Formats: sequence, structure tokens, C-alpha cells
Amino acid sequence: MDMTKRIEDLTVELTNVLGVVGTPEENNVVQLVHDKFMEMDYFKENPENVKFVDVIEDPVGRKSLMATINGKKGNDKKTLVFIGHTDTVGISDYGELKEFATKPYELTQKLNEVTISPEAKEDLDSGNYLFGRGIFDMKFGVATLMVMMEEFSKNVDELEGNLIFAAVCDEEGNSGGMLSVVPELVKLKKEKGYDYLAVVDTDYSAPRYVGDETRYIYVGTVGKLMPSFYITGKETHVGEPYKGLDPNQIASEITREFNLNMDYCDNADGEVSLPPITLRQQDLKTEYSVQIARYAYLYFNYATHNSTPDQVMRKMKDGATKAFQNVVDSLNREYEEYAKQSSYPFERLPWEPRVMSYDELLEKVRAERGEELDRRIEKLSTELLEDPDVDERIFALKMVEMVHGMWSDKDPVVIGYFSPPYYPHIFVKGEEEREKKLMAAVDKAIANAGDQYKIVNKKFYPYISDLSYAAAPREEKAVESLKVNMPGFGVKYKLPLDEMQELSLPVVNIGPFGKDAHKFTERLEKGYSFGVLPQILLDTVSELMK
Repeated sequence: MDMTKRIEDLTVELTNVLGVVGTPEENNVVQLVHDKFMEMDYFKENPENVKFVDVIEDPVGRKSLMATINGKKGNDKKTLVFIGHTDTVGISDYGELKEFATKPYELTQKLNEVTISPEAKEDLDSGNYLFGRGIFDMKFGVATLMVMMEEFSKNVDELEGNLIFAAVCDEEGNSGGMLSVVPELVKLKKEKGYDYLAVVDTDYSAPRYVGDETRYIYVGTVGKLMPSFYITGKETHVGEPYKGLDPNQIASEITREFNLNMDYCDNADGEVSLPPITLRQQDLKTEYSVQIARYAYLYFNYATHNSTPDQVMRKMKDGATKAFQNVVDSLNREYEEYAKQSSYPFERLPWEPRVMSYDELLEKVRAERGEELDRRIEKLSTELLEDPDVDERIFALKMVEMVHGMWSDKDPVVIGYFSPPYYPHIFVKGEEEREKKLMAAVDKAIANAGDQYKIVNKKFYPYISDLSYAAAPREEKAVESLKVNMPGFGVKYKLPLDEMQELSLPVVNIGPFGKDAHKFTERLEKGYSFGVLPQILLDTVSELMK
């Protein structure tokens, strides 16, 4: 089955349609996917099997698409789910080449006229790469799944089971597409009795280090949390610095404690997660004056392979306590030296490290203010929901600010909480029958691929993706810790946790090889991507469905 030319043509056609995340133009790509499916004979005969899925409460009215093929042989309940995202990041990084950003053939020529990295130039000159926004992340993957669906649709009499393809929007943003599709999958499971086997994604796969030529397939995916800290210091005039406590110093020490610290990495089956890294750190002082800041906050990207939210919260509190103590010790050392050189008497500063979770803060404020706390939270939520400029992270911050402001205790403290979003990790251990079948199918497909390329099967797709929403932790404490420590959960930020737990599916990413996703030198390698990967995908699907 030679699908190379069809996949390339469709990849380029999809790339030609710009659908930047967060814009109504995302629907243009989804509409093209819809139109392509409706050209296929199977869907002409079964138009009800193609449907749009609206993103829940979306201000720009975006849609995803679901297409279903129902096999007619043997077990008609077993069902495999494909997902692929149709949106891309923006094109401002292309500068004067923006008009060519979505035209792979033209862009590949135009890049000869500008300065690019030596590695990108080498790949450009090789002729073995196609450049363009989204061609790698992930229009190729969507095209490949569509061609795969078409192939299976031609012979439904020999297809045992069902195939569902979800072309989802908003993956590069807040995953609104996938989060809307998950309840639809659960609905189909209940209505049709579908027995889901796994979720297959075809998102990009890149070298893991300079010079890495390995092609990776990932059975499982990384998770993500956003540990956040709201810090209350003690204000003072800069002329009396030791009478105050600078929240920026505490924030900096928390950053030093967590940032790229391997102690906070998960190691599962010999695969280590990326260490935490700061995504934001700032104080909350709104004006210039010679008074030091009173408040600061920061949050981290925190990758997980096996740590659950409750476990991460414990690590957050321990790490922040250590950082706070380091600040107190440092301040006392410096103050003692200052007093010595100034011939002043030294008296140890009054600060003591205090760290608590948002849930613990709520308990303390509720003990003092009772039902007033809930009324104030509801009032602020209503106000913030009406402001389109307040995103999920600012919503969470404003909630912590308000709740802390109601507390009678005004001494320095660090409040640990979670900012949205949350992506559960999926660790496919091979303990359940579905996991065993998926792992065996992937291993067999890799073995059949020959030795032209080094192809390695790993446990965790390292780039955050919609695969995470195929499952959720079942441990009650884990999920509860997330809910109670994420301000705005269920109000501003909604996650179908019950449906995710209902699915609880193993996942695999079988993606193309390329480089520089989210850079203007984003490119897709043609040899493996068009020539080998589609067969690996086909073999995996065939093995799972037989």
C-alpha cells in the first residue's frame, strides 16, 4: 500500500490553511478536514459518522471534528481512537517571510535567502526536509491519520471493530478541543457499548540531543503541573532594609531551589522527567516608591512521570520551607556583619519560615470568617469571569490574593497552590491486558520496520500533549489535592476528570521525525516520515484490531 504521495499532498494542503491557536481561523482547518472526509465513499454513505464537536464555552466558537468507521467483521465493540491537533502556533517569527510560512515548497526555496542555523542550513541543502509552520507540529500527523482512515474505510467488511478519529483544535493553547471530545467519547461508550483499546496520536518526534538520529515511538506520555507560590513579605523603607522582609528574595530562593533541580525529577523505568523550570516570577507592587514590595508570586512548569498532585504539593511545601529558611539564615548572617561593621548591637531578626497550601489557608480563613469567605469567593469569581483579559493563571492568583487578604495574620508566609493547566501523566506499565496488547503491537511494528533507521520505543512522550486527557489518576487523594489547591477549579478552569477516569486508556505517539517545532525553521524530514512511519502506524493499528 503506497500512501506516500497521498500523505504528502494532504500534508501540504493542510499546511496551506493557517489556523493559529486561539483564533476563529482554527475552524478553517477543521472545515477542510471535514470536507476531505465527506469526499470519501464511506462517509458519503454514512454522513452521520462525521460530526463537529463544539469547544465548551469557547469565546471564539471553535470546533473539533470526530469521524467514525464501523467495521462489520467479528467483534463490533472494540474501538481504537486516533487524535491529531489541527491548530498551530503563530507565524510572527517568520518576519518578512510570513506570507510563505504556510507554503512549504515556496518557503523551502525562500529560506535560502536568509540566515538560518548551520544545522537547519545543512538540512535545507539536503533536500530531505520540508519547511513550514505546522507541517511538523502537526499537519503531517493529521494527514497520515486521515489517509489511514480512508484506507480502512474502503474495506469495512474486513475491519473488526471501530476506528474513531478526533481532529482537535486548541492543543497549543488550553486543549479545549480534546477536553470537549473526551465527554463525547464517554457518551459513545455508553450509547454504543464501545470497548476502547487505546488512544493513538501522531504528534511530532524530534531529536533528544544534538546529533541524535534515533526515531522515537512513545507508549505513554509525560504529565504537567504548575506549582505556584504566593509570597507575603514585610514592607519597609529602603533606608531601614533589615526591618522588612523582601518577598522577591524569597521568590528568588524558591526559584534557586526548584529551577532545573534534578532532585524534583521523576524516574520511572529508567526514564527521567525534565526538571522544573520557572515560567513566571514577579512582585505585585503596582507603583514606584522607596518602599520594598509586600507581595510576589511565581510558578513553574513541573513534568511528571509518576508523581501525583498530592505528592507534588508535599514537595512544594518542603522545598519552599527550605528556601525560606535559607533566606532567613542569609539575612541574619548579613545583618550580623552589617551590625559589626557599623558598631551596632546585633539582635537576631524575627522572621521564621512559614509555608502552607492554599487548602490550609482556606481552612484558617474559614475558621475566622465563616460563610463570608464563600460569598467573597463567589463574588470575585463572577467579577473575574466577566473580564476577558483575566486568564486561568491570573484568576488563580487573584483568588489567593483575596483569600489571604481576609486573614487576620499579616506576618510573612508562602502559600503553595496549583495554577492551571493540569496534564496527567500516563505510565503504561504493561500490567493490564490493554497495555500489554498495545506494547506488543508497537514492538511488532517496530520489528517489521527493518533496520534502515534506529527506532526506539520509550515510555513517556516528552512534549506535553492531548494524550494526557485519555486518563486521570484514580487515587482519591491525588485528584482531591488538585481540586482544593487550584483556585478556580471547576469555575474558570474546567477539567472532565470523571470522564477521563472513565476512559483510563493507554496511549501511544507514533509521530514523524523533524526539527525545530515552534521555530521559523520548523521542518519535517521526508525519508522516515513519509516512507517508514505510515507503515509502522498501519502495522500497529492492524495488530490491535485483528
